Amino acid sequence: MRKPRAEPSETVPMLKPLPGWITATPLETREVAAFRSGAALAHITLATAADPVPQALWRDRLALMAAEVSAGIAGRREGAGAMRDALHLTRAGDDPGPAGSILRQWSRAVSRPISVSNLGHALQGVAPERIALSLDCAGPTPVDRAAQVIGAVLTDSPRGETAALILADAVLSLALGRDHLLPLLGPVMTARDLRLRGDDLRLCCHRAVVKGVGQALPLVATLARAAARLRAAVPGLRAKGAARAVEMFLSQDALTPVALARAMPESLSDRAARRLCERLVELGALRELSGRDTFRLYGV
Repeated sequence: MRKPRAEPSETVPMLKPLPGWITATPLETREVAAFRSGAALAHITLATAADPVPQALWRDRLALMAAEVSAGIAGRREGAGAMRDALHLTRAGDDPGPAGSILRQWSRAVSRPISVSNLGHALQGVAPERIALSLDCAGPTPVDRAAQVIGAVLTDSPRGETAALILADAVLSLALGRDHLLPLLGPVMTARDLRLRGDDLRLCCHRAVVKGVGQALPLVATLARAAARLRAAVPGLRAKGAARAVEMFLSQDALTPVALARAMPESLSDRAARRLCERLVELGALRELSGRDTFRLYGV
C-alpha cells in the first residue's frame, strides 16, 4: 500500500505574480520599457526575500533553463534531459560534450558568489580582463548595463553567446544586491535578440527582464512548496545522513545516488543512497527525473 505524501511542516509564502500592467505588451518606448523592467525587478526582489525560498535550487533550475536556451542558440538540439545526463553521468575530468559543457558553465556560474575568479572558473577561455570589465560596466539602469555587456562581449567574440548571457545576468544580479547570479536574461533571450545592438538591444533586454521575471516567479513558488514537502519528510527517514542529503537536493537541480554517496561516504553507501532516493520518491518528496531503471537522476 502506497504511503501518504509528506506534508509540509512550514508555512510556504504565497508569491504574488507580476501585476498585469507590467506584463502588458503594447508598443512602448525604451523609457516605458525601462520603467516596467525596473518594476519587475523590484517585485521579484521583494517577493522572494522570505527564508523558505530555496535560493540555490532556484538558481540551479533557472541555470538549466538558460543552458537549454544557450544550446539552442549554439545550434544544439539537446533538451534538458540530455543535458542533465551529459553533466551528471560524465566522470570527473571527462568531456561532457558541447551541450553538457554549456550546462556546466551555467551551473558553475550560479553555484558560487559572483567574482572574477569564480566566473573565470565557469567561463573557461574567457579572459579575466573581459570578466572584470563586464562586472565594472556603468549605465543608467541595471538592464542597460546588462545590455552593454552583451554588446561588448559579442563584438569581441561573435560566438560567445553563452558567456555574454552569463556575464549580463551577473551584472544584473550584482545591481540587485545579490551575491550569486540569478539567471533572468539567459532563459528567455533568443539568437535574434543577441544580434541587436545599441538602443534596439537595450529595449530588447528591458522586455526580456519582464519575461524572465514572469517565468522565474512561478518556478520559485513551485520549488518552495516542493522544498517544504522534502524537509517535512526528514523526521521519518532512518538513513544516516538523510538530513544532509535533503539539503543537497535543496541546492542542486539533480543528483545521482552515487553523487550523494561520494559526498558523504561516512554516512551513505551507494546502495543506501539509492534506497534513500527511492524512499523519498515513495513519499512524494522527490522526483525521479530520467525515466530510466538504471543511471537514475533525482531532484525536487
